[in-house]
Amino acid sequence: MLVIFTRALILYFLVVIVMRIMGKQQIGELQPYELVVAVMIADLGAVPMQNTGIPLLAGIIPILTLLISQLALSYISMKSIRGRELICGTPTILIEKGRLLEAQMRKERYNINDLLEALRNQGYYNIADVEYAILETNGTLSVIPKVEKRPVTPQDLNLNPPYEGLPLPVVIDGTVDFKTLKAANKDFAWLKGQLKAFGISDVSEVLLASIDSSGNLFVQAKEVIK
Repeated sequence: MLVIFTRALILYFLVVIVMRIMGKQQIGELQPYELVVAVMIADLGAVPMQNTGIPLLAGIIPILTLLISQLALSYISMKSIRGRELICGTPTILIEKGRLLEAQMRKERYNINDLLEALRNQGYYNIADVEYAILETNGTLSVIPKVEKRPVTPQDLNLNPPYEGLPLPVVIDGTVDFKTLKAANKDFAWLKGQLKAFGISDVSEVLLASIDSSGNLFVQAKEVIK
């Protein structure tokens, strides 16, 4: 039993590390070759985990081989345009200037229902509102609406709104992130004073506290468990 537990633990951490090295893409954002590698790595890790008669190295070596192969393909796709086209393919235009390109849809085996569903998922319910629809190499659909159907922006109204940066979470689940607090040019004394203004006497009572680009503090206290 201890042997099985140890083997499972080793393979689990190996697969986690390998997947971490491969990158942070979500499953829907993986290129086809990346998805194949991810599935194969998971399968290779499961076989020696279940069967103790198979040497542990029989699972570790193929996993590391696939990792090296994936990193090599990723490097080629980053450095070579031709290599990227061969490995990942190229985007395909399905709608051009408001017209469906039937030949391209047949080539990609992408039917009308799939296209309409993908457009609805992007918030476009009328195909007449779409100027371009592009099928990306990872299978997602990018949509460029017609000019008159695009959302109004401050630039369209000749407005110049103030800069709005990324809010910085300084307290998460009762724990102060002093590094983030310092990046916001604030200190712990300032934080305690601000929390008191919200009626919070101790940082451990805070679920989330974040500072926006204007220096304003958002605070939400933890729920009291009855």
